[in-house]
Amino acid sequence: MKKTIVFSTLFLASLAFAQKAPVVGGDKDVHGCKASAGYTYSQLRNNCVRVFEQKIKLKEVSTDKSYTSMTAVIFSKDMKKAEVFIPDASAKSIILDRQGKEKLWKSGSHIKDTYTLIPYKKRYQITKNDVVIYQ
Repeated sequence: MKKTIVFSTLFLASLAFAQKAPVVGGDKDVHGCKASAGYTYSQLRNNCVRVFEQKIKLKEVSTDKSYTSMTAVIFSKDMKKAEVFIPDASAKSIILDRQGKEKLWKSGSHIKDTYTLIPYKKRYQITKNDVVIYQ
């Protein structure tokens, strides 16, 4: 009987000091987007989006990795801004501004690298420092 009481006490004590396990799907970011469900925050839409569900998707061009990544492009309603989701960039997405009346969107001087989105064969391509990285 004493052994049962001792083991029960030890068991209850271990439960009291055990750390809580992380909640599955409890990975919301500061905007409330769940990364485990594939959501990323879109600055242009001011909402959570799934990059892989966007209409304009571009594949990575020549890479030395064993895999290729993809990116998506979201345009503002007035087409003056474009948001690109670059996996290797320090930010989750980069906002590009339309340059005049041309169909050319470019990143501002607030980031180190220069990203450009330009039409290419009825699609688009993205350049980083004048080198094509997605199309």
